[in-house]
Amino acid sequence: MKDKRILYVSSEVVPYLPETEISSMSFETPRMVNQQGGQIRIFMPRYGNINERRHQLHEVIRLSGINLVINDLDMPLIIKVASIPKERIQVYFIDNDEYFKRKATLTDEDGKLFSDNDERAIFFAKGVIETVKKLNWAPDIIHVHGWLASLLPLYLREYYKDEPLFNDSKIVTSIYNQNFEGTLNKDMSNKVKFDNINGEAIKTLEKPTFTNLMKVAIDYSDALIVGSEELPEDITKHLEDSKKPVLAYKRKDEFSEAYTNFYNTEVLK
Repeated sequence: MKDKRILYVSSEVVPYLPETEISSMSFETPRMVNQQGGQIRIFMPRYGNINERRHQLHEVIRLSGINLVINDLDMPLIIKVASIPKERIQVYFIDNDEYFKRKATLTDEDGKLFSDNDERAIFFAKGVIETVKKLNWAPDIIHVHGWLASLLPLYLREYYKDEPLFNDSKIVTSIYNQNFEGTLNKDMSNKVKFDNINGEAIKTLEKPTFTNLMKVAIDYSDALIVGSEELPEDITKHLEDSKKPVLAYKRKDEFSEAYTNFYNTEVLK
């Protein structure tokens, strides 16, 4: 793993949010690569319930200051950074007052999904890629965790397909059973279409359920990792039908060697 560059893009990371399958593996996996001499970058949203003072987040002025167009609206991109104590690992936070200032992550206090989660997902995907471009850091592997990050493979392969920095980057997506009821905003496919992305992905996102978001992520990834012991049946079938390399579920206490070997498989070189 020495000198391999891996970009981690996750909807949640320990210690900034409570421990879940996603937040835990989004910390443990880059820590493992870091300890093996690899180069890593971690990106996550800067939700309003992350305590900036406690975690010592600060804005990176040279990376902030651009606007991202989301559904024909200019949305300012703010980049903040913090270091995970004792690990010498930096985490980059994608921020925007309109999308991430509220004191919650994906749902309100009644457990109802935020109506703009579709736009937050688009903003997050574009914000990560634009920031990595500014860093001029070409990752060998991009590892995606969580459904809010699930549009990144699509945007990288379609919207940013002519960006030379990512010519040799391979995409791995971990699929978790972090389901949600119902759908995201029904207009989501039109918002993605606004970015000149067409084809099967748009058709799938006409009904933006958890399963359909995961199907799009699978379709645009080079390899997949099963992140939960059980997955919805139709996602499991889509994984099998994709004919792509799939690493079976590994517990947190046994993943290290399997993930290292998977990163070094021919399809990810």
